[in-house]
Amino acid sequence: MDIGNITSMYTDYLSKQNTSTDKLNNTIQNTDYSKAGDEELLEACKQFEAYFLEQVFKEMQKTVDCFKEEGSESDPNNTLVDFFKDNTVQELAATSTEIQGLGLAQTLFEQMKRNYNL
Repeated sequence: MDIGNITSMYTDYLSKQNTSTDKLNNTIQNTDYSKAGDEELLEACKQFEAYFLEQVFKEMQKTVDCFKEEGSESDPNNTLVDFFKDNTVQELAATSTEIQGLGLAQTLFEQMKRNYNL
């Protein structure tokens, strides 16, 4: 593999590492939910639930990753593995929310409807 490709992938990884957090923050800050329809409100609640699940999965993963070999952080392959792990966790959280979910999105949706008198 070309070192330029690894460097490029590493740079992309670092720039996209907090993408889901930034995306959620932008959605929250740029949307007036007092005038939102049911679909928009439920979608925002699902995004929050997916983000919450993602954070739970990442914390669970840290308990397993504590056995990593010392000094292996400098290996460029570890960066790529971390990139794919993060993407997999994001997709797993989003899919879990869409398929079944925890019920958190529905509870938030109902609470927000009551608070905004929709």
